[in-house]
Amino acid sequence: MVFAISFFVAHWYLSLFSQTFFHHRYAAHGMFTMSRFWEKFWHIFSFVTQGSSYLSPYAYGVMHRLHHAYADTEKDPHSPKYDKNLFTMMWRTRGIYMAIDDGKATVEDKFVKGVPKWRAFDRFAEAKIVRTLWVVLYVALYYFFADKWWLYILIPIHAIMGPFHGVIINWFAHKYGYRNFEVKDTSMNLMPVDVFMLGEGFHNNHHKFGGRPNFGHRWWEIDPVYPFIWLFDKVGMIKLKRKHPEDFMG
Repeated sequence: MVFAISFFVAHWYLSLFSQTFFHHRYAAHGMFTMSRFWEKFWHIFSFVTQGSSYLSPYAYGVMHRLHHAYADTEKDPHSPKYDKNLFTMMWRTRGIYMAIDDGKATVEDKFVKGVPKWRAFDRFAEAKIVRTLWVVLYVALYYFFADKWWLYILIPIHAIMGPFHGVIINWFAHKYGYRNFEVKDTSMNLMPVDVFMLGEGFHNNHHKFGGRPNFGHRWWEIDPVYPFIWLFDKVGMIKLKRKHPEDFMG
């Protein structure tokens, strides 16, 4: 049981780190730059940590830019205002994501400019057989190491880890929480201390300051990912585009 739970926790946070650091803050918002080598490294790291729910940084980046441009309007790829429940929102989001990923969506140039592309790798990572093999691996690990039947309930979350993280923010952080800033959309800070979503829960802060790498604002709103960004900038893995004096470690 200890191994199964440890594996779930590791998958949760490593997958989420890939999403918030590489897909969100780099691909979508371009908060920092990195070399082609490191860009490919983080593509591969995302594949290993996200597994069966690997998201194309390109498709994610474009879709997230649309979300910020059209937040809580009919053009928003995911908004509780225009979906009856979180399942219909997830399904609609999936359709928009697939259209972007397959090149079938008509998107303005400004939404694709600078978004990282490694389409050959995306095609491999998103192949049905590859996603299926990841799920088989999850089932095998639980078969050998989970000694409680209820632990098997975690397997579906492993399988859709990326979308599962997404719906927590895109649905709940637009309906519940508190606001530091009055913005034109319904974004909320989901929790005052975000230990579960690695800073993504400070959604209202992020919608106010879309280009700021530290999602925290008040002294207690600690963004667990920002110290890594600060460190990666110091060692030369990335280069922050702008320095923000209000960042806790800036």
